[in-house]
Amino acid sequence: MDNIVVLTGAGISAESGLATFRGPEGLWEGHRVEDVATPEAFARDPELVHRFYDARRAQLAQAQPNRAHEALAYLDAEWDGELLIVTQNVDDLHERAGARRLLHMHGELTNALCLNCAERSPVAGDLADTPPCPWCRAPELRPDIVWFGEMPYGLDRIEEALMRADLFVSIGTSGAVYPAAGFVQSARYRGAHCVELNLEPSQGSSFFHDSRQGAASDLVPAFVDELLDTQA
Repeated sequence: MDNIVVLTGAGISAESGLATFRGPEGLWEGHRVEDVATPEAFARDPELVHRFYDARRAQLAQAQPNRAHEALAYLDAEWDGELLIVTQNVDDLHERAGARRLLHMHGELTNALCLNCAERSPVAGDLADTPPCPWCRAPELRPDIVWFGEMPYGLDRIEEALMRADLFVSIGTSGAVYPAAGFVQSARYRGAHCVELNLEPSQGSSFFHDSRQGAASDLVPAFVDELLDTQA
């Protein structure tokens, strides 16, 4: 079992205190997805959208990686075969834990995207203050987030990794949002062993060979230990 693709979702970061986007209380002041996570919302009220993501960025600054993030970073460091960690999360907790073979398919909260020159840059301060782009100086920055109706990043690279995968692992995701929800079917069709680690069975749980329920901070370190034992 040489080549591994890991998909992570909001459940892995929830244990670090980051609310899931569709949580029962809403993420921030009860705003609907349509208010803050579409291109149309940004065109309609950029200040509201900026304040929403500025608040999320401030929350992220107080969060720390948990044992699940750390276990995946350890797997990244120790696994001799191919590994790609694909995250639907826009936080930087995987990086802070030490993961390097990582792809953010839905963008990164700590980055801004310039609508004028299309360059990306780290966010310094609040985007609600309309700072200029460090590349072209235009005040045209938006959050570097893949909103609903936009194309996720890195789909070609993900598809190539799924084609070669011997093992596909899904962690902390509901299986409700495509295209990520379809990765298990792609991987299984090509012969990969598919494992789900989640608080409860996902909507696509029937596609997995092995579905384990529990907290990510418990399940992921134990599963990583299993994998590394097979390599030793």
